[in-house]
Amino acid sequence: MPEYLAPGVYVEEVSFRSKSIEGVPTSTTGFAGVTRFGPVQYPGGPATSEPRLVTSFTEFERIYGGLETIRVGADALTLEERPGYVAHAARAFFENGGKRLYISRVFSPRGVAPALNYGVATRAVPVGAVGTATWNARWPGAMGNVEVTTVVVRSRNLGRARPGSVIEILPAGVKKVGNDPVDLTQLAIVGLDAGGNQVYTRLGVVVAPAAGETVSLIELQVQVRVDAERVDVYDELSPSFAQKRFIGRILQRNDPEDENATVWLAWDPTVIADNFLEARLVAALQSNPSPRLAGGHDGQMPQPDDLAGKAADPDITTVKATGLEALGEIDDIAIVALPDSGTYDDKTLCEVATGKLISHAETLRYRIAVLDAPFQSSMNEIRDFRGKFDSKYAALYHPWIEILDPTERAAQGAPPRRLMLPPSGFVCGIYARSDIERGVHKAPANEVVRGLTRFEANINKPRQDVLNPEGINALRFFEGRGSRVWGARTISSDPEWKYVNVRRLFIYIEHSLDKGSQWAVFEPNNRRLWDNIRQTVEDFLLVLWRDGALMGDKPEDAFFVRCDRTTMTQNDLDNGRMICLVGVAPTKPAEFVIFRIGQWTGDRKG
Repeated sequence: MPEYLAPGVYVEEVSFRSKSIEGVPTSTTGFAGVTRFGPVQYPGGPATSEPRLVTSFTEFERIYGGLETIRVGADALTLEERPGYVAHAARAFFENGGKRLYISRVFSPRGVAPALNYGVATRAVPVGAVGTATWNARWPGAMGNVEVTTVVVRSRNLGRARPGSVIEILPAGVKKVGNDPVDLTQLAIVGLDAGGNQVYTRLGVVVAPAAGETVSLIELQVQVRVDAERVDVYDELSPSFAQKRFIGRILQRNDPEDENATVWLAWDPTVIADNFLEARLVAALQSNPSPRLAGGHDGQMPQPDDLAGKAADPDITTVKATGLEALGEIDDIAIVALPDSGTYDDKTLCEVATGKLISHAETLRYRIAVLDAPFQSSMNEIRDFRGKFDSKYAALYHPWIEILDPTERAAQGAPPRRLMLPPSGFVCGIYARSDIERGVHKAPANEVVRGLTRFEANINKPRQDVLNPEGINALRFFEGRGSRVWGARTISSDPEWKYVNVRRLFIYIEHSLDKGSQWAVFEPNNRRLWDNIRQTVEDFLLVLWRDGALMGDKPEDAFFVRCDRTTMTQNDLDNGRMICLVGVAPTKPAEFVIFRIGQWTGDRKG
């Protein structure tokens, strides 16, 4: 009990109710794979290389690039052009109802360690004879070969001039407008004299504007042209390190304000002794004749081990997790997929990558893996592929899905280009949509697939009669009802975990209990704690039962919670263990709807 040492009135807050458990999110999804751009760990790169959360495809495009093809290869002579499957999967995810998506970019550099080529685009800008400023793409990738233009902006508002600002003094009769080239002999640096008044110096010599001369404040604007439709503009930049909007601070490697900026400027004026440095930087950045960065490439196709990634180094804080391991550090993720896993020409690699994804889901327990079969799998091949795995934490969908290529405009009269995509992006979006609209207990099946032209193969009923018992969920077209997901099974041989919604419901319950009962650790292990835990869990399950997630006409038929001396021995208590036994009766999908109909003749009255 609390201490009361001196006489007085003590007002204390106590709780007369049980704790509450908040359900965890179930629709948050994670993809790992190859993208055109975006956060990835590489030597000398930004520290913010963790997976990013995106809530729309527009946001995905800004960070990870668009739907354009990716060119991977060991060198420039062995390039293979392939669709950006992760980008297409993200687009399909949001189009089918997904809301929250984490992306873990996987990049495989060219070459053999230690001489690895990370494909980061750069452009050096000589600043007179005193040094070199370097424009760098923030991340590896051919998308980093952007065009960077530095524009000089002239302003007569000298009230904004601060120490270190650059001004331009033009002789009488000389006019410069817009981005007209600057002349070093006409520039000066703003300083303060002993009285706090502005003075202008050129190479350490104080200069004063003569009668009729025009004085303008020089600021910089950086325009980064990523593609024909995207131009990022950064205004009111200063060449002075002493000012808040110093160009090297606004566009720095580890930028806390805009960590998704495409480029950053490597320029440290503090190591250069020159009293005219700001003016030299203005002239150099404006006059550089080669605005486009060069050297960026998309690396080579990652292997399954690259997709699986590596865990963070506990001893070196700068070595962070990659691939699926990086997604493993994000607790909110409940659905995971590898859109690139089925795209290898060697189907053995597809099997290995799929195995990595399943292991990831099984290890973390609170997520389910959505699997893709290899491209152009026949009936025998998809069954053989399925037969190599057995897991209650994964579900397999077949076949692939055809769409019209959104990046290409066909010539008049020519057929539009079509792409085949793995189904995982579409299915993950449907999972999320079903969770949001109905709840995690609803099987994510008999749901319309959006954004496609057709399926790669036509799965009819006789074919599904073969696939469904083996845990292969078919994507089918029904005349008058559209294209639908027509299966809700895991790839587990254990009949207790046959259905995806049952597995995901238990994941939801287990994860929610895990997070919602952390307060109980180190509490006194007695009946008061046991009663509190029991009431807390019962209240949580009661809401699930009322939502239709559990069977039973009354709560006693839907679940039970026991936490007392019948669930714990004295040895458990002596070793600090509190054991709560929870049983639930989940609802299972009406997979087979059967009407038995026969002739009936009512008895005639005599």
